[in-house]
Amino acid sequence: MTFATGAQHGLTYITESVFGTTPASPEMTSCRHTACSLGLSKTTLETAEIRSDRQIAHLLHGQKTVSGNIDMELSYGAFDDLLAGLMQSSWSSDVLKAGATQPSFTFERGFSDIAQYQVLTGCVIDRLRLNVRPDRLISGTFGLVGKSSAINSSSLDASPTAAAANDPMDSFSGSLEEGGSSIAIVVGLELNIDNGLEQAFVIGEDEATSLLAGQSRITGEITTYFEDAALLNKFAARTESSLTLTCSGAGGSLEFDLPRIVYTGAEIPTLGAGPITLSLPFSALYDETEATNLKITRTAA
Repeated sequence: MTFATGAQHGLTYITESVFGTTPASPEMTSCRHTACSLGLSKTTLETAEIRSDRQIAHLLHGQKTVSGNIDMELSYGAFDDLLAGLMQSSWSSDVLKAGATQPSFTFERGFSDIAQYQVLTGCVIDRLRLNVRPDRLISGTFGLVGKSSAINSSSLDASPTAAAANDPMDSFSGSLEEGGSSIAIVVGLELNIDNGLEQAFVIGEDEATSLLAGQSRITGEITTYFEDAALLNKFAARTESSLTLTCSGAGGSLEFDLPRIVYTGAEIPTLGAGPITLSLPFSALYDETEATNLKITRTAA
């Protein structure tokens, strides 16, 4: 008896021309990943009928939801399409800014060892969690919401286009600037990009007719060694700042530029005799000069 294993799990995608519809004869592209939880879920409708035997006699399936995460290690060129989907925009001269044009994708999860293929249509990138830590590869998680799911016994594309094969980026290569100056005391950075997607359901349909985007909300947190009061004072005085993360590796670099941020907290926990750290959560705001709250720039090596 053969069981599906993660060692032979495949993930491919294609951009849809029509929401929820896979293009005919699709030419899929492989998606590099470290984990995947995309799948179908449903609400349930349980009867409120009262019976003398105390039993529940009816339970029906309700609205369908496709959702889940794609975990990855950041690599130059491998996630350009998904980053554009996340930002609801298109690359222009290797620059990506927040927009309001929402693409959708068809994803296929391939369980090739048992010849089963799950097709998930109408998938939209809802969020990205990016995590940078010392002595680690730069990791992230794309969160998706979609329309429908089906299981096939053959793949949509037996020979998908390979993803860019550059090595994953690490925390040793690149730089971080705060307020326009290099900052070398950071021990952690989390960046969260959220689109606030909401499914739109109507009577007579158990699948969402569309996915509605909310506000582009960018938050995060930097954790530094507590060296002086400079960053603490920025929070206390509500002094606006900026943050630029440059991730470099084989193939090129990706620069995440937040031109206008406000610190929303400052914690200095003492958890023992070791170094004391300062944790500063922040929110990114619209910047009139850059006309965006986040600008992503790709630069080939």
